[in-house]
Parts: sequence; C-alpha cells; structure tokens
Amino acid sequence: MSGPLHTQLCEKLGIEYPVVAFTHCKDVAVAVINAGGFAVLGEALHTPDQIAADIKWIKERIGGKPFGIDLVLPSSVPQEKSLEELLAMIPKEHRDFEQMIGQKYNVPDPKIPPAIHVWGGLDQKRALDQLEVVFDERVPVFASGLGSPAFLLKRAHELGMQVWGLVGKPRQARKQIEAGTDVIIAQGYDAAGHTGNIGTFSIVPQVVDIAREAKVPVIAAGGVTTGRHLAAALALGADGVWTGSLWLASRESDVNLPLKERLIEAETDDTVYSDCISGYTMRTTRCPWHNEWLSEGAPEPLKPPLQSLLSADYIQGSLDYQRKDLMTEAAGQGIHYVKEMKPARQILSDIVEEALDVFDRFTAN
Repeated sequence: MSGPLHTQLCEKLGIEYPVVAFTHCKDVAVAVINAGGFAVLGEALHTPDQIAADIKWIKERIGGKPFGIDLVLPSSVPQEKSLEELLAMIPKEHRDFEQMIGQKYNVPDPKIPPAIHVWGGLDQKRALDQLEVVFDERVPVFASGLGSPAFLLKRAHELGMQVWGLVGKPRQARKQIEAGTDVIIAQGYDAAGHTGNIGTFSIVPQVVDIAREAKVPVIAAGGVTTGRHLAAALALGADGVWTGSLWLASRESDVNLPLKERLIEAETDDTVYSDCISGYTMRTTRCPWHNEWLSEGAPEPLKPPLQSLLSADYIQGSLDYQRKDLMTEAAGQGIHYVKEMKPARQILSDIVEEALDVFDRFTAN
C-alpha cells in the first residue's frame, strides 16, 4: 500500500494502516492486527503466568504478524512489598472515607479479589517479574505505559525487540530518544488513563520536532477516535495514532456490558482528570467516587500505589454486581464518537476510510 496513510511506522512494523489499538482484551488485539492495524495489549493487571498464556494465544492467531505488550515501570513505588504490607499502609482517615462512600451509595463488596492486587504498579519487583516474561517470549514490541524504559533498552535490542516510550512532556521525549527508544508515543491531556497536562495538539508537533533529526517515529495519542483525528495527527507530523477508548465498546471487547453502555452514553465532559483513582493523574469517566473525593473536606488522595488499592473494592464491586450507576473506566475526551458496538475490523475500516476522505478533499482541487 502507498498513499497518505503509508508512513514510517507502517514500514517499521510491516503493517497496512498506521493505527495502534491499545487494549486490555486479546480478542480486540487479534482482530485489529488481522485487519491491517497494530495492537498493543495492556498486561500490567496480569500475573507473569497469565501474560505468558496471553502471548501464546495471540501468536497462534496472527500468523507471524507483529504485536506489542504494554507494562508499567514505576519508579516512585516501593522496591518490594507484599499486598498485606501495602494495605496496612493505608491511613485510617482514608479507609474511613472509603467506607463512608460505600455506605452512602450502597457499594457491594467484590465477589473476587480486585484485579489491581496483581498490578505491576504496586511495587518494582512485580513490574520486573512481568517484564521478564516479555523478554523470555521476545515480544516484537514492548511499550512502557508508565515510567521510562531506558534501563531495558540494551537487553531488548539484543533480543531483536523494539521499545516504545509513552511521554506527556517534550523533555521526556528528548531523554528517551537520546537513550535509544525506537518509537515515541506523544500523549496529550485529552487521553484516557495516566496522562500529563499538555494538550494533544500542543505536544505532538513539539515531539515531532525533537524526533525528526533522529528519524524516530512519533505516534499521536489523546482523544483519537475518528479518521479526522488520524488525518490531523499525520498533518502534525506524526507517523500514526494510538487509540484506546475507541475499542472499549467493540463487539470483541470483554468490557462488562453495562459499562459498554455507559461508555456509549458518555460525552466529553463526562470524563474527569483526577488522581483519586490511582494517585496518579488520570482521565476516567465520572462516578460517585470522583464526586466524593472532589468534595470539600475530602482527604488528599494517597500517593501511588496506595490510592489504587483504596479504590479497588469500589471499582471491583461495581463491576461484579453490574452497578452501572457506580462504574468508571479510563476514557479519553474523544469518547463522544464511540456511539455503538461495532466489530473491531469495521472500526478500523471506518477510521481509514474517513481519513482517506479527508485527504481526498484536500487534493480534489
């Protein structure tokens, strides 16, 4: 394929379209890869054994095509702590506030242990144990969703792996490029999950300017949910787009059905940028948990990873009992354009067709 959508990223990966799907669902990842895009599977909430099994499952279904795994590499959390030790570090004031929210909104207790209990962001040892699996399996692309991957570049490159770094500030991009990171994901404030405070249209061209001399591809992230966003990102100098919210309500997605409905109903101003979920600033859909933590008299959210552990029972209970009124999910400001449950292949096709229409319109005269 040639044309406006055939970029340096397509050449680097051997893919047809410069669209990267970030997803926690392996079915979505496989569908996007087999439709000509690229997918990065978020595995930070899985044990090393689960990660190994997911990698094997994907490899069996994509016929040798490349794929990526995303983990977190936290530097500000303990080097090694048991779950019990971490839970014991939560102050009584914060535990009392959590219980007040539970009683006020009749939040059910989880049926199963919260997924966050195995999150790689709890301590550095967990993250490194997860990373070892990615090395053992020689995953084609490793993406660092939180923290700098500089320390692992030499080993990854010796194994023939690419390393991608997600940044929210231009200076972070400069450091990662100087260290040898293969691809930079420039993520704007519009994005879901853990993000910085610079807008997508501001950070992407700045990072492109930094990366140009080193010929490092830049992927634009933050609010990307349409073909117009893809065309705009390429116009800003990016080599592709990183999409996440777009796939949450797809047919293949394993997201809880009431939560899919909640996401389809959501508008841009239903997302909120706060540190009350994990202790890091992140964008999620607003829920009663946010309202209480943002109210006057609420305690200051705890530092990572303790706030994640404090919010875990609320989040897991809402999912286990399908309490749509309580649910929250990481979602970007482009969520307005997620309006129906479509197959992942169709979602990718729609983005590509719309982007090509944009370029055709500009060249028509």
